[in-house]
Amino acid sequence: MSIKSDRWIRRLAQEQRMIEPFTEGQVRQTDAQGRRVISYGLSSYGYDMRVAPEFKIFTNVLSAVVDPKEFDARSFVEFEGPVCIVPPNSFALARSVEYFRIPRNVLTICVGKSTYARCGIITNVTPFEPEWEGHVTLEISNTTPLPAKVYANEGICQVLFFEADDDDVCEVSYADKAGKYQGQKGVTLPRL
Repeated sequence: MSIKSDRWIRRLAQEQRMIEPFTEGQVRQTDAQGRRVISYGLSSYGYDMRVAPEFKIFTNVLSAVVDPKEFDARSFVEFEGPVCIVPPNSFALARSVEYFRIPRNVLTICVGKSTYARCGIITNVTPFEPEWEGHVTLEISNTTPLPAKVYANEGICQVLFFEADDDDVCEVSYADKAGKYQGQKGVTLPRL
């Protein structure tokens, strides 16, 4: 298994629609207020995905219990907008702008961007398994005692792509086992 470069990522994005929309190169423009955006797009050995302007912010207003087997929608409030404020020591779900289609011989790992990590904002994403496709559900934690801003349509984490050797492709892919998050769109809640 080997990590893949920008040339490989670009080729699969163009030929197999692995990432849509695909942004060639690192975007580091400025926003309407003249501030630099948090970079996104193709980098040397990864792809910095963006967070869409749809969020589910966890709250304790209704005293719901978070239970992955019986998820209660009262656990969060829905928010759409260009900036999401994640409360202190709290959590939000979001989704990627990009839709991914992972080849059978590829596995990905996502890591947070240093800009957010240095502010105590941690983004957790589970690996994209071989032949998984969909919008990525992002788990965003604010580990600080202060409210934290997350900027929609800007970079949130980096996807690293690993390709299996030709003689070591998996026997059963995510599509083969009809995974429960296959083809997900929008912010997807836990499923059993």
